[in-house]
Amino acid sequence: MTDRFAIILAAGKGTRMKSPRPKVLHEIGGRSMLAWSVALAKDLGCKRTVVVVGPDMPQLSEAAAKLVGAENVAVQREQLGTANAVDAARGQLADANGDAIVLYADTPLIPQEAGERAFKALAGGASICVLGFKAKLPNHYGRLVTAGDGALEAIVEANDASEAQLKIDLANSGVMAGPAKLMFELLKEVKNDNAKGEYYLTDLVGLARGRGLKAGVALCEERDVQGVNSQVELAQVERVFQDGVRERMMVAGVTLPAPETVHFSHDTKIAAGVTVEQNVVFAPGVSVETGAVIRAFSHLEAAQVGAGAQVGPYARLRPGAVIGRDAHIGNFVEVKNVTVGEGAKANHLSYLGDGEVGAGANIGAGTIFCNYDGFFKYRTVVGANAFVGSNSSLVAPVTIGAGGYVGSGSVIVEDVAPDALAIGRGRQVGKDGWARAFRDEKSAVKKAGKKPPGAV
Repeated sequence: MTDRFAIILAAGKGTRMKSPRPKVLHEIGGRSMLAWSVALAKDLGCKRTVVVVGPDMPQLSEAAAKLVGAENVAVQREQLGTANAVDAARGQLADANGDAIVLYADTPLIPQEAGERAFKALAGGASICVLGFKAKLPNHYGRLVTAGDGALEAIVEANDASEAQLKIDLANSGVMAGPAKLMFELLKEVKNDNAKGEYYLTDLVGLARGRGLKAGVALCEERDVQGVNSQVELAQVERVFQDGVRERMMVAGVTLPAPETVHFSHDTKIAAGVTVEQNVVFAPGVSVETGAVIRAFSHLEAAQVGAGAQVGPYARLRPGAVIGRDAHIGNFVEVKNVTVGEGAKANHLSYLGDGEVGAGANIGAGTIFCNYDGFFKYRTVVGANAFVGSNSSLVAPVTIGAGGYVGSGSVIVEDVAPDALAIGRGRQVGKDGWARAFRDEKSAVKKAGKKPPGAV
């Protein structure tokens, strides 16, 4: 197979976002738009990916370097148009022998199949291929002018289009593919004699045809190439992404009683047979095995949920939470970096941080793993079939042995032996008649119009 390369344009200032964060670092499905484009290039098998950024964009340059390597970050010194932006990658790809595809970091949802169609057109004889779509409202999109045989004759920007050309509904996505050497050769011939005075990448089509070369169009859906230039458009693309994932989940056998209320990330993995109730958020890094139930208003991030487990309602699973088969994590329970064994239960109002809960163990309501001393974090281990009574504080590092029992209201600072009972609380003292005497005394003071010392 011919080697493939990718050039991702990310130099736009994104002023309409009105955000201190670079536009393409805003996220869709828990992944930056730039990372979406880099992932697409990887899925397409690109041998090298170059990200083109603008000058004085340190945050973006750093993010791009982490994704593709600092040596693959090119700088477009002046914003003189898309052709000028692609030409900024010449240094990295001057010796590239293969096909290149130009992607846009603010167009995050292009499916792999669409990119494959563009490369397939090159393999089929086209020297330049453009990704196009049928636009419901073409408006500002460039128009793809085609011949009777479907070959692409020209791309005309909306500002330069004639009245007849503006009626064309086949629109340009901006994505273009072609042999890398040819594209860089043609870029030298691009002029800026147009309404904006910019160097248009789209001119490569006319230049290629002027050499007797063939240009083609690969079709995709309009939603696949929806770009982001504002917070409103960011939300619109997020909705497109979420709707697509929800549909795929349900088709695959996941039960979503109110799909429009469930929020997924780009890498959420949910097996068939799982039920996800209303208003659940899956942040990145979550997997859920078959038969599990994620109840309403729960938030999961970088966590694993085993088969048949129940989570929520109102549960929070933080990074490192591993919930075993048939385990229960109930309402207002937070789990962070803890492995919960098979059949274990923490059904109410607890914080489990840094540790392990053995199979069949029970964590009573109000239990706290006291894991942090202000400087370091420590582990709490609760053995298999142990029972921790309600309102207990387990001060780490500490181990409750298998089958051990902690009395309710205890503060446990030492290890508990297997099958032993530990009680760490003050002994209860009863004073007969004390409450009556207290009420009589205070009532008399209040009736006299006085206040005890310190009262306000």
